[in-house]
Amino acid sequence: MLDQINEVFFEEANELLESLEGYLLSLEENPTDKEIISAVFRVMHTIKGSSGMFGFDAISSFTHEVESAFDTVRNGTAPVTPELIKLTLQSRDHIMDMLNGNISEETSSQLINTFKQLMAPYKNGTAAKPVQQEGSKPVPKQEAEEVPVMKTTISSSKDQSSSASSTWRISFTPSPSILCNGTRPSLMIKELTEMGDATIILFTKNIPPLSQIEPTTCYLGWDIILTTSQSQQDIQDVFIFLDETSIIKVEPINVSDDVTHKIGEILINRRHLSQEALEEILSQRKPLGQMLVENNLITSESLHSALAEQEHIKTVAKTKENSQSNHPQSTAQQSIRVSSDKLDQLIDLVGELVTFNARLGQHAQMANNPTLLMLSEQSERLIIALRNNAMDMRMLPIGTIFTRFRRLVHDLSADMKKNIELVTEGAETELDKTVIEKLNDPLIHMIRNSVDHGIETSEERIAKGKSPQGTVKLIAQHAGAFVLIIISDDGAGLNKEKIYKKAVDKGLVAPGTDVSDNEIYNMIFLPGFSTADKVSSVSGRGVGMDVVKKDITALNGTVTIESRPGEGTDFILKIPLTLAIIEGMLVQIGSSTFVIPLSNIQECMEFKPERGDDGKICSHITARGEFLPYINLREWFEIDDPMPSSQQVVIVNDQDSSLGLVVDKVIGNNQTVIKPLGDLYKNAEGLSGATVLGDGSVALILDVFKLSNVVKRTEATV
Repeated sequence: MLDQINEVFFEEANELLESLEGYLLSLEENPTDKEIISAVFRVMHTIKGSSGMFGFDAISSFTHEVESAFDTVRNGTAPVTPELIKLTLQSRDHIMDMLNGNISEETSSQLINTFKQLMAPYKNGTAAKPVQQEGSKPVPKQEAEEVPVMKTTISSSKDQSSSASSTWRISFTPSPSILCNGTRPSLMIKELTEMGDATIILFTKNIPPLSQIEPTTCYLGWDIILTTSQSQQDIQDVFIFLDETSIIKVEPINVSDDVTHKIGEILINRRHLSQEALEEILSQRKPLGQMLVENNLITSESLHSALAEQEHIKTVAKTKENSQSNHPQSTAQQSIRVSSDKLDQLIDLVGELVTFNARLGQHAQMANNPTLLMLSEQSERLIIALRNNAMDMRMLPIGTIFTRFRRLVHDLSADMKKNIELVTEGAETELDKTVIEKLNDPLIHMIRNSVDHGIETSEERIAKGKSPQGTVKLIAQHAGAFVLIIISDDGAGLNKEKIYKKAVDKGLVAPGTDVSDNEIYNMIFLPGFSTADKVSSVSGRGVGMDVVKKDITALNGTVTIESRPGEGTDFILKIPLTLAIIEGMLVQIGSSTFVIPLSNIQECMEFKPERGDDGKICSHITARGEFLPYINLREWFEIDDPMPSSQQVVIVNDQDSSLGLVVDKVIGNNQTVIKPLGDLYKNAEGLSGATVLGDGSVALILDVFKLSNVVKRTEATV
């Protein structure tokens, strides 16, 4: 049980530290942004509190110093400086190391001392003016626990009308001993108020006379009425490390236009009052609240809380009514945390179901049983829906890894004395989580290449009439069943002459050989190839770009280069959306069956070879007035089965062109569960995997991109 709790802590802490990196880099660009400053403070406070609660005292003690520094900034006493950002990034990395078990007291001590020196001028509280954005409200001097009133309404600086919001009733009764473990309930309340518009009701009825008060005992309770765009899970996460004896309830409140929130209904919904008791009181014809308190049916505090909720709901309903024409309403989404291993198991099971249903469908056709055929078709529809839902669950926005590269560019720019900005587009583009995980290393190598080899120094850029700040763009966009990822820079472009000379020196090309631009560019993907004049911590060893080519090929993707001398370079990756289940087209050659990914197919037609082309592996055909290359798969795979009377050609597209694949027969669509080829066949050219058909036989999946390369290579030698 303890291991599971610790695992939750580590997961939460790692997520917080990843978000912290993004906050700090954004804060460097907008050092007066009060929301980001508060977000950084909350991250450090949460890590400090939760690590202390779980016994990681070294992490808690160190994080306390960083939290204190940003508390000073948050209060407007100290400014955000580049030195503070750099130091906090180093502290973030150190906390990550400590979470991984690499605890260095020396490093902790050095960073703490540096923080204290940096913040020393602001100890008297007068060294800096309060940090305040234009148009924002003044920073309140007192924290939530210092507000002495019974009911407090706090409006978040976020515009709740700009996104779908819901209203929640949060009842929070802390354990009397909650203060003994370092937990501060007031900060939880404050975190809730920062989520949206909140009405806070403080319960003080349990506070004893002053002579009986125990300083370490918590006597308070709260009701919070919160209108926010955050989900219920986000609200509950505020209390994720709360001890088991504390009581927390989070309930939705219906604020639709057709609901009138009368005080009696609110009390019934809260289970403070029964319907029978309400009807009896109403018959007395006196003010409801007064009668309920006089008859000891509710406490005065319950009445005040219900009245506060009623007022809050009226305000929210009025706001919704005013903005209804411009902001369509939607319900708040909820989410749960699921292990990625469980998702992988689900996909595997769905794949087995796909194969099983194919066998069922084949058996139903052979038996010619109408009932069985109907059940098979119904099963297929359900499995397709299940497959789509399971695949959607594995899809993640590629922005989950885009954010990591901001730190990479930030640090490399500082190390190389360059001024470089990273711009991302299409971060919402979704990919299978397995694909995203395998993209991390290739993207790191290409971004490092752009920063090191592509972007010039500010002095060189100014001399060329460019902006002193270079730009690396990371762009993602959908392209059918693929995602295009473009790493673009506005640097000097690839130096063809330098690459060619290096290739000649390494014996890769004979001197004087005529080589196309694309062939020269692709040489940078060769193992051990580098144009760097000296070895540095970033480049020069010839390791990196060959890894990119290998990893992208392993994903059944392609990488191409476009370079503009003096203007920049684009690396274009074409990656399949998923590596698990695809729609395919079954084709037959002799007695062998193959699958062509449906996303690559343009059309199918009768094969009518030009005179003299029959029997060749690669040649050309005329398709709808277009002269296209083709590859005869019977000849390519050396299949000796008898030739049919007629053949068909499937027109497919690779990244930038079309070609034909000549087969004996097109069978039809097939849900294809991708299985990897064994080590013996993993380098087989023209194949990307295999699948099991309904009859138990194996069909090989064709790799359109590799077959296209065969055609291009053959044409180049003609």
